Amino acid sequence: MSKNTVKSISILSLGTATLLMASGAQALNFKVDKTDVDVYGYAKLDVIYDVDANLTNTVNRGKIRLDDTAGVDGHTTMHAFQSRLGLTTTTALGDDVLKTNVEGDFYGNGGFADGGGGFRLRHAYGVWKGVLAGQTWSNFGNTIGLFPTVDFNGPMAMGGGRQAQLRYTTGKFSFSAEDPQQGGTVNSAGNTQYRLPDMTARYQNTDGPVQVSVAGLARFLEYDAEGANPINTAFTDDSAMGWGVTLEAKTQLTEAITLRGSITHGDGIGGYLYISPSSAPGYVDSAGNLETIEATGGGASVSVAAGPGSINLGYGVAIADLDNAYLNGDVAATENERFSSTFVNYIWSPVDRITYGLEAGYHTREQVNGKDGSAVRLQAMLMFGF
Repeated sequence: MSKNTVKSISILSLGTATLLMASGAQALNFKVDKTDVDVYGYAKLDVIYDVDANLTNTVNRGKIRLDDTAGVDGHTTMHAFQSRLGLTTTTALGDDVLKTNVEGDFYGNGGFADGGGGFRLRHAYGVWKGVLAGQTWSNFGNTIGLFPTVDFNGPMAMGGGRQAQLRYTTGKFSFSAEDPQQGGTVNSAGNTQYRLPDMTARYQNTDGPVQVSVAGLARFLEYDAEGANPINTAFTDDSAMGWGVTLEAKTQLTEAITLRGSITHGDGIGGYLYISPSSAPGYVDSAGNLETIEATGGGASVSVAAGPGSINLGYGVAIADLDNAYLNGDVAATENERFSSTFVNYIWSPVDRITYGLEAGYHTREQVNGKDGSAVRLQAMLMFGF
């Protein structure tokens, strides 16, 4: 496998994904029988200072303190949980090549944002004759609209996350059946029923300096609380259809300037809108009906080459429409309805395999009752790649 192929696989991660490209990260290459093996990864230290509330190991927008709430300002956090290890293989098999990728980081234990230290699986999949099977980024989303950030959570409003799936790619089109449990629950975890996989389709094309993709999502949402409510057995089950669309674009405006943008919208989209204020695709109202939640997200960024690195400025927003649910008393007043983030950073590589980064982020959240808050995070990193 070529070094460029390794880089292409390595950038399949959010936030700091493109840092491997920026640092010219390479891999340890060797051959076993007829299989080429490449081991890659990096060790990364994050040094974080939260000017306001403590947003934990990576920006957790749900931790932003509301304006009318008292709390302690000023928090320093240092960790190496994003450090990553992965391997890829290529094996000539018949008239095609079998490719595999297994990758993990150390955000395991105690939850993604608050925990860390345990090894966590990110990717584990194989590809042969256009068929992909395993866990990787959802076919509903990709990295075209992604811009580099020091924070691991990174840009908002992308489509999809990492999940188990079966995907087929032919030319510029790809189709997948994906794990429905990753898209959130519509009732309690025990009562949400996952009868069918989520289905996606995507078209992606490159024309000169412009890359563009459009994707669609269809899903069947259902809950069944048979026996869970013996007092009112009339409200035990319901179902609804969910859908989503996403559009991403990237263009190399000049040799030094890159523009990126994305927009995602759906009804019952749930976790397929990355960092949505409501990961649930729907809720059960007082009459027992399953009501889907509309959600919209989008963002734009500009990257400007400067010296040995680039200056990146980006903004993202994600909104879940919970107004009717709140007015009818079906969701709590404290439910989050809107998240936004603005990042500005400089990421550079003084020498091959070493990357530095400095970043300032301004993050906001708003509850469905109108209460809101904001937080500023300053962050630095040092990354050693191999």
